[in-house]
Amino acid sequence: MSKKFLRTDYWRMSRLGAGRKKLQKWRRAKGTHSKMRRRRKGYPAIPAIGYKQSKKESGKINGVYPVLINNVANLNNVKQGHAAILSSRLGAKKRIDVIKKAESMKIKILNLGKEANK
Repeated sequence: MSKKFLRTDYWRMSRLGAGRKKLQKWRRAKGTHSKMRRRRKGYPAIPAIGYKQSKKESGKINGVYPVLINNVANLNNVKQGHAAILSSRLGAKKRIDVIKKAESMKIKILNLGKEANK
């Protein structure tokens, strides 16, 4: 899994803090005196070439390649060693049909949130 890079001063500003996961996106440190930009010891790391994933692991989620599913027919495109991701534009009725068919085909769906409890 890749390293999670956090925004400058996220620990000082509550609006960017630990409780606000969506706002914890990387923004480059640009300040003149910024300790993160200068890569000072004791400050969070910033993205660099050395953190890149290997080509073999690139594009995988949880160790498998994702395939976007828009309808039931797309499940036939999922190969061995791949997993499905349901499109956000898929409605509730078709989503249930896709989940049932995926279970019968033994295809793993990566973004089953609330539907997993049904």
